[in-house]
Amino acid sequence: MRLFILTGLLLAPCALPAQSAKSRTALAKGTWAITDATIIPMDRDSAIRNATILIRDGRIADIGPAARVAVPNDARRIDGNGKWVIPGLVDMHGHLYADEWVPDSVAPYELGVYLAQGVTTARLMIGTPVHHRLRADLEAGRIVGPQLWIASPQFAGQNDPNSKVVTTPVAARAAVREVAGAGYDFVKITVDITPEVYEAIVDEAQKSRIRVVGHVDPRVGVARALAAKQQIEHLDNYMESVLVDSAIGRASVSDVGAYRLKNWETIDLVDPRKVEALGGATARAGVYVTPTLAFFRLWFATQLTDEEIRARPDYPLIPPKMRDPYERSRTQYWKNPPSADRRAKYIALRNRMVKAIVDSGGYIMAGSDGPGGLMGYGWTLHRELAFLVDAGLTPMQALAAATTVPARYIGAEREWGTLSRGKRADLVLLDADPLADIHNTSRISGVSIGGKWLERRELDAMVEQARVRLNP
Repeated sequence: MRLFILTGLLLAPCALPAQSAKSRTALAKGTWAITDATIIPMDRDSAIRNATILIRDGRIADIGPAARVAVPNDARRIDGNGKWVIPGLVDMHGHLYADEWVPDSVAPYELGVYLAQGVTTARLMIGTPVHHRLRADLEAGRIVGPQLWIASPQFAGQNDPNSKVVTTPVAARAAVREVAGAGYDFVKITVDITPEVYEAIVDEAQKSRIRVVGHVDPRVGVARALAAKQQIEHLDNYMESVLVDSAIGRASVSDVGAYRLKNWETIDLVDPRKVEALGGATARAGVYVTPTLAFFRLWFATQLTDEEIRARPDYPLIPPKMRDPYERSRTQYWKNPPSADRRAKYIALRNRMVKAIVDSGGYIMAGSDGPGGLMGYGWTLHRELAFLVDAGLTPMQALAAATTVPARYIGAEREWGTLSRGKRADLVLLDADPLADIHNTSRISGVSIGGKWLERRELDAMVEQARVRLNP
């Protein structure tokens, strides 16, 4: 996992070939139903009240008003009165502690934590051989967890953990062919990538029918990434691209540039017209963006006390080996932080970029980048949804960023992303209405993954099992 600890929506067409859309977890046998609930199927702009959803052998057999949907006498009934049903959530930018910080044997328990937070599909963004074994075990039903899509080891110009060092076009092409042949779903780009290497990666990826995702090196730039149809993470290089023409230098606060105090001066040099123009260009390119607002806002722009950090529900799961460097980095950063005014402008600018993309008809996907920044996966996806609403999206648009939009991007909209007949029974039962308050996505009563129903007590037990193994 690449670490930031240096001290210094509507459905959209897919521009590139979709990945395999087959089910990536086993489907559970049996018949059961949630009755008398309010269902938000995400295939329309409204909810179905006093509704029933019938599950048979891992798929949705029927859905609609309770008066119409017949539930067999021998089927298990789950009382949904006063509750809401949404499709399972998707975290489009996740990692595991087992990627680097704990033994591989802990990874299956980590997948249970994802499920406990309503995440039924996750995209792991820096691949390891362990991820392939996890995916195979999920598909065979040997372990329980979310469906997994996995990006390659990170393509970088430097030797980062879990990386493919690509400093020449020849090396880049060979690395693309290697990861495509190994069964990864995406090529993941991170840092120190030259334009020549980038062009080789993109060209070879097209030939290998594998999509390119990830960061945007400043030398590559957003314009080149949009032209290549790269799926962009973190709003990388967007900050540099909206500076006034008279700005001296183009180094700003994208990515690790936010650690450099001098770069924060550029927050005062933003041209609002360029923000709107870049949002429109992103939309016209059909490029999907995962902004990871929560990570950047809470790590770089929101000054919290140690007590507030340690009171987070996900903090107890952070392994000490990972917790210590992050805490040191946080302490160092906040010794001499950017001004409160510039930090507020930073939040507002990133928010406006997201809103400009959506207002232009573009596509935003929700991702946590957890675990990172002393925040865990799952919980941070809910934070991301809240910050998307704070950026100006409606709760329905925020939910789409974690359901329908990722399903369409991956090419799996016939399998999941909405609740309708024949689709996988990946769903979350909530105790309160997420359209009234997006924070209610975290008020989870139960989760179904491929028709396997997990009650709150089972979900809590899965989190506790992971906590014990993450902190031996």
